[in-house]
Amino acid sequence: MKIEQIYTGCLAQGAYYIVSKGEAIIIDPLRETAPYMNRLSTDNVALKYILETHFHADFVSGHVDLSKATGAPIVYGPNAAPSFEFHSAKDGEVLTFGGCSIKVLHTPGHTMESTCYLLTDEEGKETALFSGDTLFIGDVGRPDLAQKAASMTQEELAGTLFESLRNQLMPLADDITVYPAHGAGSACGKNMSKETFDSLGNQKRTNYALRADMTKEEFIKEVTDGLLPPPAYFGQNVAMNKLGYQPYEEVLSKGLTPLSSEMLRAMDDDVLFLDTRPAAEFAHGFIPGSIFIGLEGQFAPWVGALIPSVTQPIVLITSEGKEEETVQRLSRVGYDNVLGYLKGGIQAWDGELDAINRIEASQVEQGLGSDEVLIDVRKPGEYDAEHLADVPSIPLDYINERMVEFPKDKALVLHCAGGYRSMIAASILKARGYHHVKDVIGGFGALSKTSLPKTAYVCPSTLK
Repeated sequence: MKIEQIYTGCLAQGAYYIVSKGEAIIIDPLRETAPYMNRLSTDNVALKYILETHFHADFVSGHVDLSKATGAPIVYGPNAAPSFEFHSAKDGEVLTFGGCSIKVLHTPGHTMESTCYLLTDEEGKETALFSGDTLFIGDVGRPDLAQKAASMTQEELAGTLFESLRNQLMPLADDITVYPAHGAGSACGKNMSKETFDSLGNQKRTNYALRADMTKEEFIKEVTDGLLPPPAYFGQNVAMNKLGYQPYEEVLSKGLTPLSSEMLRAMDDDVLFLDTRPAAEFAHGFIPGSIFIGLEGQFAPWVGALIPSVTQPIVLITSEGKEEETVQRLSRVGYDNVLGYLKGGIQAWDGELDAINRIEASQVEQGLGSDEVLIDVRKPGEYDAEHLADVPSIPLDYINERMVEFPKDKALVLHCAGGYRSMIAASILKARGYHHVKDVIGGFGALSKTSLPKTAYVCPSTLK
């Protein structure tokens, strides 16, 4: 038997490929099928099942394409009702492949169809739990995403999750390995660990949500406390996972259409020019009105947070050779309407260029002008933990909703933690008509080393 965790850092997502005696299963696959097909071919095994833990909100699964390519059935737990053919597994049902078996454990709470899969190995030992978004390392799934579909409040969903954890997962053996669908960086939980797997016994000892003496009321309060609004694209990704989507190969083919400068200038006004080059390159020169979201950061989640609709028509400006990767990573979060890319990159653009002025932290230390204002665009938790005194917070996550809070009569000097998010914010503000925008090189990391006064540091884990 072989268990392979296929972890994608950009999405903080774990898919799983398990092989036993000529047969395989795949759990929560990403959009593109080639990596899985290559593994099946290399191992010379047949795909028996495609298991989905729930209707994912933060990425588009490859289940539909993978099933068409292999003939393997898609499996969901109880309460799932997708528009395509699938196997509706019952709680406690056992699925076999090779010399192993998978037991279906229905664990509603994160969503009502949420299901975990318990693997019994070739020796008959319960060895691994694929916990989806029900149980993370250090956390549990947020209970607010399925309120509309379930006609329940987040508190009611949290109470349901409490029962699922206590009745289905906590009685399992301590030496079982927990393999969740996400790690740190995902918006599907609040405080997930950077570790991507752990023993169930250690989670019982260390995960706040699995305290043995915890009441349901305490669980509900702690799980729902401090939840931030989910990104706007979550609901759209759920719909794609439930209803189906355009084949990935078609999305890729359209997205790799080469376009000239003349063709870009002829585009409708509703087309978004998305520049994915490194931040420093973007700042030096970019097509006016284009938006920066660089591939070197958490690209896909920021696309989802900042571009309101997955149907948005997009034209790409990328570093040479990064065109296919960019289309692929956009498709993982459902942004399938890529019309093509600027052939030859920014060097091929024959029109005027805009730029963003970048300044050193030492220049901020020396003092800003009376017509300049410093703004912190980090997440609320980062700001609450420590920030420069008297510097306001307008998180990048909510820039579209809070645009009016940026003063138009001042030059805006932006910083995040290191410079990636502040460049995104600067590009959006430029596109919205804020002409005097600067970015602090090195962000708070550099500013914190100056003599500028800061608030006392507070450990994020103690913040409520």
